[in-house]
Amino acid sequence: MGRSAVVVIDMINTYDHADADLLIPSAAKAVPAVVRLIERARRDGVPVIYVNDNFGEWRSHHGEILDTALAGPHADLVEPLRPDRDSLFVLKARHSIFYETPLAYLLSQLTVDHVVLCGQVTEQCVLYSALDAHIRHLRVSVAGDAVAHIHPELAEAALKMMQRNMNAQVVGTDSVGFDGPPPGRSA
Repeated sequence: MGRSAVVVIDMINTYDHADADLLIPSAAKAVPAVVRLIERARRDGVPVIYVNDNFGEWRSHHGEILDTALAGPHADLVEPLRPDRDSLFVLKARHSIFYETPLAYLLSQLTVDHVVLCGQVTEQCVLYSALDAHIRHLRVSVAGDAVAHIHPELAEAALKMMQRNMNAQVVGTDSVGFDGPPPGRSA
């Protein structure tokens, strides 16, 4: 049995994109739960890995992405989630956290076999990332109150798909077990 890692998906964000107006209220609601999850992970020595879009800026690095998001009009959604010195950061260009990124290698180096997913967008990047984690034989938990959506009905369906088709445990942030998903708990 390996260990857990918290994966924060696309929360370092400028919110300057199509559907941002639909996403922002859900993100604002999810941020406190994401913060609690990150704080618990840090306190318990669980790796926190930010996997974030590069916004199509192929010359950028995680510091620049963070600075750009913090300089934007929705810095209040980013500041509480600021990576600390121990946080790891992986850039991605597509929906899945695994697609053409070094994340699978990083997880193997950390002996992680259980990923706890949080972030945005539930019905897109979180869903595709859960599927990719599942097909890599990783245990998957999704902090159901720490994910943000654009379309509530699609997010609800995505969470059900993750549970049913990917054997993901969808639990509340405060119920996430870092030694693996707690049996039979739902958010």
